[in-house]
Amino acid sequence: MTTPLGGYQNEIYLHGLADQVPPFTVDTTKLADSAREILQPGPYWYVQGGAGSGATMRANREAFDKWRIVPRMLRDATARDVSTSVLGTTMPAPVLLAPIGVQSIVHEEGELATARAAGSLGVPMILSTASSNTIEDVAVANGGGPRWFQLYWPNDPDLCVSILSRAAKAGFTTLVVTLDTWTLAWRPNDLDQSYLPFLRGTGTAIPFSDPVFRSGLAVAPEQDIPAAVLKWIPLFTGTDRNWDALPFLREHWDGPIVLKGIQHVDDARRAADAGMDGIVVSNHGGRQVDGAVASLDVLPEIATAVGDRMTVLFDSGIRTGADIFKAIALGAKAILLGRPFVWGLAHGGEDGVRQVVRSLLAELDLTIALSGHHSIAELTPDSLTRVA
Repeated sequence: MTTPLGGYQNEIYLHGLADQVPPFTVDTTKLADSAREILQPGPYWYVQGGAGSGATMRANREAFDKWRIVPRMLRDATARDVSTSVLGTTMPAPVLLAPIGVQSIVHEEGELATARAAGSLGVPMILSTASSNTIEDVAVANGGGPRWFQLYWPNDPDLCVSILSRAAKAGFTTLVVTLDTWTLAWRPNDLDQSYLPFLRGTGTAIPFSDPVFRSGLAVAPEQDIPAAVLKWIPLFTGTDRNWDALPFLREHWDGPIVLKGIQHVDDARRAADAGMDGIVVSNHGGRQVDGAVASLDVLPEIATAVGDRMTVLFDSGIRTGADIFKAIALGAKAILLGRPFVWGLAHGGEDGVRQVVRSLLAELDLTIALSGHHSIAELTPDSLTRVA
């Protein structure tokens, strides 16, 4: 089957005959710079910034540059199929939209616009617990699109169960549990501006709409936001759990469970031993530990160690279709796309997210084709070479 994804470039060229050009750049490596021109410093740096000096963010990008694609010729790659299925979720390419919270700081519709764009493309979105919109409203916006739910694990078990129940009822099929953000890292860009949107009640729509959370307040959150925020803070920060806590999640979630934030091969093995269905090899895009190892540098060892026992996903540093190609070749089943789609949201809401995602899928498809492959299943370490 010939995938239509790469045909997006032909659509753009044909629009040029009517003097129509894309509303913003399709070069996903330039989106952060153009977003800086349209966003206030607080929101911009909240998305773009990282922990400490930004060394981990730089390492993520440098890791991709260490690997080069080796094209093969005369492989009859005209017809190809880059679709896949991950943990029972069918997708047009090995790409999911990462769970990024507080999206309303870059566009008023926030996650609703992202959900509509993702649904229209059949690309799975992962909704963050730190969403600016409720679980139910995002599900409606997403329509029949595939959707997963990301959990920031609250310290109140009853609240956790309530949130998980709401997500399952709203059609979110896979649970992604973020392990590396039980407290915020030292983030100079945010600290210099004293900018933390949660303290103003932004990114708290899910707990603030939850019946268990609301039952512990004297008045509804919308009547007293500061009081609700003061209750939210100790419930969602300050507690680093251990491996013994995982059975609680299995007890209260019927679908696949994925642990996000794995960087060490022993942690990957332990996740497999605990019966988890998948992991995301991730350093949170460099937002949590300054000077940490690049996710791509540890991906091959982890994929080799546990790839036959569980699904290995990847994020941190993805900016282009070639990056996706490399991550898949090095052992990831699929990748989570982060900052680029948020910049698309900032530029054009739903249409902006759609443009960014279509651009990356087209670039991935064309990269696979022009390197002489027919499907993502053919991508292996032999498709690459490592350079000094």
